[in-house]
Amino acid sequence: MKKVVCLALSAIPLSKNNPNHYTNFFYSLLDLLTNLGFQMKFQPSKIASALFAVGVLSLSAVPTAQAVTLEELAKKLEAMEKQNAELSAKVKQLEADQGKQAVQVQQQSKAIEQQAVASSASGSSLNNWASKTTVTSYGEIGYSRPTKAPENAQVDVGRAVIGITHRFDEKTKMVSEFEWEHAITSATDKGEAEVEQLYVEHELNNGLRAKAGLFLMPVGLINANHEPTAYYGVFRNSVETAIIPSTWREVGLGLSGTTESALSWDVGITTGFDLTKWDPKSTDGSDSPLRAVHGEGQFAKARNLSAHAALNWRGVPGLLLGGSVFTGKVGHNTAGFAGNDTSLVLFDVHARYQIDRLDLSAMYTTAKLSNTDALNIGFASSTTPNPVLVPSKFGGGYVQAAYKLWQTDQYSLTPFVRYERFNTAKAYGAIPLAAGAIVKPDEKIWTLGTSFKIGEGVVLKTDYQKFQEDNTKDRLNLGVGYSF
Repeated sequence: MKKVVCLALSAIPLSKNNPNHYTNFFYSLLDLLTNLGFQMKFQPSKIASALFAVGVLSLSAVPTAQAVTLEELAKKLEAMEKQNAELSAKVKQLEADQGKQAVQVQQQSKAIEQQAVASSASGSSLNNWASKTTVTSYGEIGYSRPTKAPENAQVDVGRAVIGITHRFDEKTKMVSEFEWEHAITSATDKGEAEVEQLYVEHELNNGLRAKAGLFLMPVGLINANHEPTAYYGVFRNSVETAIIPSTWREVGLGLSGTTESALSWDVGITTGFDLTKWDPKSTDGSDSPLRAVHGEGQFAKARNLSAHAALNWRGVPGLLLGGSVFTGKVGHNTAGFAGNDTSLVLFDVHARYQIDRLDLSAMYTTAKLSNTDALNIGFASSTTPNPVLVPSKFGGGYVQAAYKLWQTDQYSLTPFVRYERFNTAKAYGAIPLAAGAIVKPDEKIWTLGTSFKIGEGVVLKTDYQKFQEDNTKDRLNLGVGYSF
């Protein structure tokens, strides 16, 4: 094309001294470009080159400008075509890059959409889990100062408990509680870490509830309701600690239900106590006979299973009347053990009446271990000095009264008084006194204190305890507890 333009231009006569020649020159150029435009079928890039050439020639035609040779004009046209080619290549590359960016944006949009869907599904799953799962907890810290020996005052983080209940559906749930006692758990410390409850429960079509696992025994007033906000006093009462080992649980099967007459009942077959754990060299048995031989679900012997039953009636608003029984062999047919025929029978009766600001409660429990003579004779004839023998009977009871003296929307102050009487070794069967079977006198404890509640979940406690048989145990107690 550039050759055609150059040849055409060479045919146009130019004169620097004749202005009409410049006019004729421009008209001739226009005619030439018009003809070229039709011949090139209006190709924009080529016409642009021609126009540029016209501009250059027009400038060169000015009398003050220097004359431009055809060779220089051809070189300029060649440079222009090269620039046009480079611009065209850049445009194509830009279009290609834009196409790639559009694909990337589309892919990113899809990825974000997929992540949003996955996140929504995950959030929905998490919300579903959370709606079916309940986390509970309770704990207590106590301060105790013996009045006869104030140098022995101490503070103890009694326990910290975390519970998780998950409902699989409307009829099936899992219940668990995990407990840490005395702040630190290690081989050289007195603390404990334990599973307090772990069972599944299913509601049957006829209104019954069946459960299997490790669960609390339905005995007394506080064994199944032992949170610090549920009982009076800095520490749990002695009867439901020394006679009924507090938070007593067993592994087994249970069945429960409630009748239309406001009577609730529990029955079950579970593991029982293990008398082979009795240590005549330890005072654990004299402090709490059953606590010294309980299994707690840790490799608990199950050769001999035990049975329990409990009834509770709530037919009058604020009134609870109930009782329970637990029985089973405790020797487990152990080879060479003298107590294989020993059986335990424990029962309790309890009552509580809450009306207006008044809260009254009472409980009595007793336990019997049969056929302990042969076992105790063996302990007495051993080389152990002053061995602790197995009692054949132990028990006790208490009465308690509390009155909500002051109450606002958030706070309440409730003083209480409790009288306990119990004995961890009332009898030793037929074993003679010469063998070391010393019957203890009943211990009697008066406890006077207050509970200051903050809302429904926090309680500050204080009490003073007076021991009638062993006044060296008299003490002042302070404590704080929570439950949710």
